Amino acid sequence: MQPAKAHWVTRDTIGLLGAEPGDTFRLYFSPTGGINLERAASLTDRAFIPLSVCPNGFPESVRDKNPFLKSATALKIPEADLARVPALLKGQLVLAKLNGIQPADATALQIWAVLDDLFYFDGELGARQCGNGIRFRLWAPTAQAVRLLIYDDPNGPVQAIHSMIESDVGVWEMLVEGTGWLNRKYYLYEVRVFSRQEGGVITNLVTDPYSLGLSADSLKSLVVDLNSPLTKPIFWNSIPKPPLASPTDVVLYELHIRDFSISDTTVPEKDRGKYTGFTHLFSRGMTHLWRLANAGLTHVHLLPAFDFATVPELTSDQKVPEILVPISAPDSAQPQAAIATVKDQDGFNWGYDPYHYGTPEGSYSTSPAGPTRIREFREMVKSFHLIGLRVVMDVVYNHTVAAGQDTFSVLDKVVPGYYYRLDQNGDFYTNAFGSGTASERRMFSKLMLDTLKMWAEEYQVDGFRFDLMSFSFKDNMLEIKKALHEIDPTIYLYGEGWDFGEVANNAFGENATQANMAGTGIATFSDRGRDAIRGGGAFDRGQSLVARQGFINGLWYDNNGSGNASLQQLLDTSDLVKLALAGTIKDYRLVDSHGAEVEGAGLYYNGKPAGYALDPTDVINYIAAHDNQTLFDNNQYKIPIATTMVDRVRVNNLGLALVGLAQGTPFFHAGDDILRSKSFDKNSFNSGDWFNRLDWTYQTNNFAVGLPPEADNKGDWSTMEPFLKNPAIKPGFDAIYSANLYFEDILCIRRSSPLFRLQTGEEVKQRVKFYNVGANQQPALIVMAISDQVGRMLDPYAKGIVVLFNVDKVPKTITVPDFVDIPLELHPVQRRSGADPIVAQCQYDRATGAFTIPPRTTGVFVERR
Repeated sequence: MQPAKAHWVTRDTIGLLGAEPGDTFRLYFSPTGGINLERAASLTDRAFIPLSVCPNGFPESVRDKNPFLKSATALKIPEADLARVPALLKGQLVLAKLNGIQPADATALQIWAVLDDLFYFDGELGARQCGNGIRFRLWAPTAQAVRLLIYDDPNGPVQAIHSMIESDVGVWEMLVEGTGWLNRKYYLYEVRVFSRQEGGVITNLVTDPYSLGLSADSLKSLVVDLNSPLTKPIFWNSIPKPPLASPTDVVLYELHIRDFSISDTTVPEKDRGKYTGFTHLFSRGMTHLWRLANAGLTHVHLLPAFDFATVPELTSDQKVPEILVPISAPDSAQPQAAIATVKDQDGFNWGYDPYHYGTPEGSYSTSPAGPTRIREFREMVKSFHLIGLRVVMDVVYNHTVAAGQDTFSVLDKVVPGYYYRLDQNGDFYTNAFGSGTASERRMFSKLMLDTLKMWAEEYQVDGFRFDLMSFSFKDNMLEIKKALHEIDPTIYLYGEGWDFGEVANNAFGENATQANMAGTGIATFSDRGRDAIRGGGAFDRGQSLVARQGFINGLWYDNNGSGNASLQQLLDTSDLVKLALAGTIKDYRLVDSHGAEVEGAGLYYNGKPAGYALDPTDVINYIAAHDNQTLFDNNQYKIPIATTMVDRVRVNNLGLALVGLAQGTPFFHAGDDILRSKSFDKNSFNSGDWFNRLDWTYQTNNFAVGLPPEADNKGDWSTMEPFLKNPAIKPGFDAIYSANLYFEDILCIRRSSPLFRLQTGEEVKQRVKFYNVGANQQPALIVMAISDQVGRMLDPYAKGIVVLFNVDKVPKTITVPDFVDIPLELHPVQRRSGADPIVAQCQYDRATGAFTIPPRTTGVFVERR
């Protein structure tokens, strides 16, 4: 692909880095392409426009929008040529520096900024009903011609071809009379456009970026009526959303649609792994979710359910790996080898490969062609609402599955070079794990906003989780929040705020990172508490998986023989856990393990301030997600090998309690509560049903079902094998079910008091206090008090709550003088001890203020009014 080092920024201005103000420049152009940049001298006979150097550079407004051009030279288009600019943008453009009168040092141009300047369109795009007809609109300002191709059948021949007409804002439009096309006709756009990648004008046959419906495998777009009985379940408007009083009431459970029912024999076979798997309200899986909802779960977070490209959508086209059952050994390599042969042709993928943002994924539908997938998605949403759960969609706007002329490319075939963030050479950035889209482009930001509004309005989705949200910008996210809250003010937004890649350190503007999003009410995942609680980090490999123990699984107090952690490391880690319990608030004050009073931002995580939030609504607390090892698998690496299964479950429970009882939003990976294992797979996005299995019978947790796939795990196989071969650490029904019951207890306890759900940073600073602090604290014990005797009354039933987390393998007794003569009693959920009989052994002496907590136990005490 020709390098593109120059940037056409506004109608009359081009920017070039590294140019000298005294140089002379020309803009060469060709409507048909064919200019060879490697032979700049060949430009002599080409048409051109002379450019002048602007001595004052770019105006401040341009520099603010394009910070990477702050040191660039500004080149001006003559005023007499400005009327030609829209036509010039449809062909090949080359900027050349002159050596005397000869062209030299030629480069292509990146033109996204001038397209934003000239052609932003705020109207409705796609195929939509308009009066008694269908209006087709496609934004393609660089296209030389666009035709609409109509099909009666997705696999049949073209039935009609219509030439479309371009408006002055780059929108190609056509109105077709009659509404008989709705939910029946398929279509494609034929776009003739210059491609820098190809070096000439090409003709692309492409689906609609604004597709509402698709054929199987997304080969053609479908004209859809979202108000038709064919697309709406009969009960669509009769089931209300579950109530949500405050964002801090949210409790999230991350679930993959196929995982949920593909192995559930109480779901009819045709519905397993599909949207309709959720419509069987008395299946084992739905009964499990129903119980969690009754206990206090509020939202199911669904991994991507928009149209993605990495699964054949017809079940008949999906291949099944030939796994020999029973497997020959718990560390057998045969299952992963069998999966490897079909991994891109089977029915499983996480789905982080966006193809069309506005259409439900077809592989989750019983019939991917036609309107069925739309109706079944809506049936799924209403099934969740019926059992008291709201629905979050995981959305992936940071990249698409492909760009350029790839088979699965859409956006770049319509407007080449516009929708994707390009480096200074004009190549695609791929730091976002694919061709990186650019939310600073006005029309991509519009695509984000339009499709999100559509999911919220037409599918009644209740929240959105943004994959690599930090590759978008704070302004984008605030605009999205405003628009969605106008539809439904209870829509919940959160995402990944990791600061890396080309946008790191605000290189392209204020990006949506953890620190930048503080105070916006759009939450970010906190790695601070995650790593402190579970141990290690997301990128651990080999023996570091074992050696880097965490707060719940033995750091210093239960050494597994692989590390040499000090007491001080444990105490420092305890400080990070306390900060997580206090919502990771940056100016929350606590006494650290050295005896100093510090703010949250004064504690450090990997060299950065640990505290970054202003309010609890800024933070997602979690210790497991679809990425990396499950909570169970991570713990098995770190817990000493001789530990009993009962204690292994208690370690898991401690993790659930620390997340569930912290200020901020708790987030759980589906199966955290049933000891879910992926047999140590750290990246199961393409590992098939075998390694991703959920068993709602609670008979197995899927541990030791073979070595996980070679591609991402082979380097750790030797570390895994001794654990996989050890039958003592494979749980059975009793262990799994007890973990599930314990999780329900934690949900009930969180829901029982608004003190666990404080809404502002000020409330946290006033009400949350830690005891057992400083250099002489008892290690492995956290004592947290939450008061309702300051400020306004929040809990009509409790004056205060005291929570003790004893992660040690021995009991702890601690005297807290502040609680002498305070009438505390064990929380009623724990007094009945349905899930954990040991917690009932917690003791409190009112006369002395002494608490005694059994090993590996979380005790919650309440002072009643």
